[in-house]
Parts: sequence; C-alpha cells; structure tokens
Amino acid sequence: MKLIDVLAAARFAGASDIHFKRGIPPIFRIDGALAPCPEAGRLSEAEMSAFIREVVPESKRNRFEEELELNTSFVRPKLGRFRVTLFRQRGEVGMIMRLIPNRIETLRDLNLPEVTEQIAMERRGLILITGATGSGKSTTLAAFLDHINTHRTCHIVTIEDPVEFTIREKRSLITQREVGVDTHAFPVALRQALRQDTDVIMVGEIRDRETMELVLQGAETGHLVLSTLHTTDAQETVHRVVSFFPAAQQEQIRLQLASVLKAIVAQRLIARLDGKGRLPAVEILIANEQIRELIRDPMRTSEIAQAIFNGHVSYGMQTFDQSIMNLLERKLIDEEEAMRYVRSTQDFSMRLKGIETADDENWSI
Repeated sequence: MKLIDVLAAARFAGASDIHFKRGIPPIFRIDGALAPCPEAGRLSEAEMSAFIREVVPESKRNRFEEELELNTSFVRPKLGRFRVTLFRQRGEVGMIMRLIPNRIETLRDLNLPEVTEQIAMERRGLILITGATGSGKSTTLAAFLDHINTHRTCHIVTIEDPVEFTIREKRSLITQREVGVDTHAFPVALRQALRQDTDVIMVGEIRDRETMELVLQGAETGHLVLSTLHTTDAQETVHRVVSFFPAAQQEQIRLQLASVLKAIVAQRLIARLDGKGRLPAVEILIANEQIRELIRDPMRTSEIAQAIFNGHVSYGMQTFDQSIMNLLERKLIDEEEAMRYVRSTQDFSMRLKGIETADDENWSI
C-alpha cells in the first residue's frame, strides 16, 4: 500500500492521527480509539524507510540522526497538511502523522461558548488554551486566530513547531514562523516578535521557563499573547505557570500573571450521542478581580474552581461540570459519557435527579 493511499484512507475515515511502526499495519486514531488501516498489511523495514523518505526531506533526516527526535510538517496536494513526529524506539524509527483539518473552523463551528468570541477580541494580555494531548488545543487556537483575523486589522505573528494551520490574510497581516526552519527556538523568535510591530503573538506551546517568562513579558508590554499548556483545568494551569519558576520568583510571577491574564480555556473531547465524532466540554476562566486575587494568594488558589462556578451568570465563566450538564441537556452526549468526565459526581447526580441546591442558577448555561 502506498503512503498516499494510507493518507487518503485516514482522511476518509476521519482519523486524527496515523501511527507507523515496522511489523504492524498503519494504525489510525479515530474519535479517540485506535484501529488498523483497512486493507493495509504489516509494514516492512523497506516500506518504513520509503515512507519516511517521502515525508521528511534529507536535511531534516540528517538532523533527526543527530538529535533522535524530530517535529516537522508535510503537505500533499488534495490531501492537505500533516504534522509529523519522528522518534526512535527499541533501536528502530517510528513515525506519527497528525492530520490537520483542511479548513480552520470558527469558534461557533467548534461548539464553543459565545463568550470565547469576546475573549478573542481582547487587545492585550494573555489567553491560554489548555488540555491533554489530542484534546483539540491547536484547532481551538487556530479558531481564535481566525476570529481575530476576520474582525481586526492587526499584525499576527505565530511561532510554531511545526506550523500546523496555514492562515490566509483576511483583515490582518499574518507572519508564521516555524522553529527549525525560520527561527532557531521559541525564545529567540519571541524576542524578535516583540520588536516586529506585532499586535498579536501566538506561541504554539510553552515548554520551558524562558518561553514562559517572555510570554508574560509580551503580554505585559501591550501585546495579545495566545498559547497552550498541557494542563487539565484552569486551577492546574495557574499552578503550572508558577511552577516554571524557582520559589524565590514565584510571588512576583503570581503578581505578574494576575496582572496580564485575560482568560483560560481548558477543554476535553467527549463522544457525541449521535456517534458523529466528539465535541468539546470547556472550562472557561475570565480574569475578574476575584480571580486575580486568588491567583496572587497561593493559599487561596484552590478556590478558583468555585469562583469559576459562581462567575457564570455575571461573567460567562463555566466549569467542566457546567459545560457537561449543558451538553447533556441539549442531548448532545449521554448520561454515561457525562459521568465519566465530571469532577463532582455527587453534585452532578443531585442536579440530574432534580434536587434543588443553593447554586441552581449557575447550572443553567
């Protein structure tokens, strides 16, 4: 089976990723589950080598031989764009290809709350999109940028490893820089972005303290900065940002984060009731004065989840449990799936049984 046939089959099946490993057929991830590529046989060593040569140019293969890890991108006419990861395991090369959607969906297309459109129109500060690997962070981030591109005249600079979605100019000027191709590292590109008459900076992922420091600096100096973290919810995100820094700096970082943070959008994907893929359950933190105080005070950061719950009516915030209840009430997911993902099963069950609580108004989204 040719590589082009595998990629076409993956697109047709709605796969999000393809795993290539010698000795087994290509494996698709579809709606979170793994399944072999139909009609594909076990990959031989020669086939693996041929696929890798087709996907990765020689210069990058040489870099892979030196570093033993590689992130890059691959574009095939009619089949679209793919994010490629090369790695070694048990002395052999493995490859994973992430399928990038052929179009950037809008925030509404993604079934995200209306408040996300307001968040996207912030002029300065920090917006963090968080979630586990495969939770749709890149897709949501692209939707935020598309909303800005559609509604603002500004200069957007993206720094990615690799570039995933290709963003076409609408009302904004777009500069997309790929680590390893257009720049040596995230921190180097970030420093330059602060000097390039930039309005909006998107950093694909915050991986280290230096990048985090520059992200905060960029937000502090009047830019709108968007980025992602591998954290499960808003409260954990605050802890993760602070934990990048040594103890002696953490008080100052809390003050800085409280000052520049605009919103945290945390998401996880849940199977749809109709069987047509997955949709996001979303926790949304809006940095009002109460949230800022909880960020500044390490003894009270654990109160963030309750503050989000209470802030729904006035600010449009929502916890995962509120989001999941909304999806359930709209008959988009079933009760069994909902109970797998909620944080407080007891409160959620009481609400499902119609038992009124003091927080009843906050459950309606």
